[in-house]
Amino acid sequence: MFIEILPVLVATGAVVGFTAALLGVGGGFIMVPVMYWVMSGAGVPEDIALRTAFGTSLLVILPTVLSSSWRHNKAGAVVWKVSLFLGSMGAVGALAGATIASYVPCGPLKIFFGVFVLIIALRMGVGLKGEGANNAEPAIPPRHKLVILGLAMGVISGMTGLGGGALMVPALVLVFQFPMRRAVATSSAAIIFTAIGGIVGYVVNGLGVAGLLPYSVGYVNLVIFAALVVTSVPMAQLGARAAHAIDAGKLRLLFVVLMVYVGLRMMGAFELLGM
Repeated sequence: MFIEILPVLVATGAVVGFTAALLGVGGGFIMVPVMYWVMSGAGVPEDIALRTAFGTSLLVILPTVLSSSWRHNKAGAVVWKVSLFLGSMGAVGALAGATIASYVPCGPLKIFFGVFVLIIALRMGVGLKGEGANNAEPAIPPRHKLVILGLAMGVISGMTGLGGGALMVPALVLVFQFPMRRAVATSSAAIIFTAIGGIVGYVVNGLGVAGLLPYSVGYVNLVIFAALVVTSVPMAQLGARAAHAIDAGKLRLLFVVLMVYVGLRMMGAFELLGM
């Protein structure tokens, strides 16, 4: 089975790596549906395919945010007091979200994922006030608000296999008045812990489940992870270089269209229309 789907996954990893570096997105909105479609198309039960896509996506996201956070930290852009608080709350929320997703039927999970992807598409399409803001030191938000934001983003991340930065960054900028660079850096560092919480949730809840793919640790598949990472890492370097030469605005619009398509398809909108 892996021989059939590996070429698609390797190509997906390349697209994800390039996109993540060029547009500053995690790429989970591409990884999750592709993994789900290729696994279910190869005969894997839909519930297992979707949960494996969620769990494996979080594992792929982890080295990406580790790398980006290291760079952001070298530049002094991470507000660690906020990152650690958001991340710890996010880890708890992601563990809960992964546990919920492990028992919710595939249909509602696909709809939830589709709705969240459409929200991200709206965020990318509209843009965000403050994207050109300076790198000043922001005020530390009240703890109770960080608890709410961290838990909410964690649950969403655990239930969708996405990092959650597409909503965490706007919250830091619009609600807590973070400069954009600080928000991106702080969000990246927080996602490290959120992703770990989600990974643990999918591993623990998938142990002993019948019908898992070979080389799976719970709902996390190591072969699929390797196939995605082997090209995503080098292509991220290319994407970072291309960011200074390509019209990112036009490319962003292209990905907004792609995300709308993915969101609607995961929600089953095209089937309802007979397409």
